[in-house]
Amino acid sequence: MLYFAYGSNLNHFQMKRRCKDSIFIKKFELKGYKLNFRSKYRAADIEKKKNSIVPGGLFEISKSDEKKLDVYEDFPKLYTKIYFKYYNKKVMTYIMNHKSDFRYPTERYLNIVKKGYKDCGLDKSFLLKALNPIK
Repeated sequence: MLYFAYGSNLNHFQMKRRCKDSIFIKKFELKGYKLNFRSKYRAADIEKKKNSIVPGGLFEISKSDEKKLDVYEDFPKLYTKIYFKYYNKKVMTYIMNHKSDFRYPTERYLNIVKKGYKDCGLDKSFLLKALNPIK
């Protein structure tokens, strides 16, 4: 199955440790969404926004990888799953259930995400924009 990562799971080392069968396929831009950080965990989330893009990575994952991600993402309590199509293939990603206010991520978490952006060859300007939301 295909999985779209946009936060700490972009980090190849972390993703491989968490999901041993995962294979990074390519970088991908999810249109119609924007990146945010929220909840008591100060974790990455996406929300619908016209004319916006969330850069991320497409990974091939196994069923057991998905089960491990479900536990890590606290599915279905913290995150729920949404699906979209990529060349007629179903792609799964997680989105937070409750849209709390912006919370700046911890330095540790942010460093994992930054390394993930580097690992996947993503444009960091989207990350910087998400970290400085217009009040």
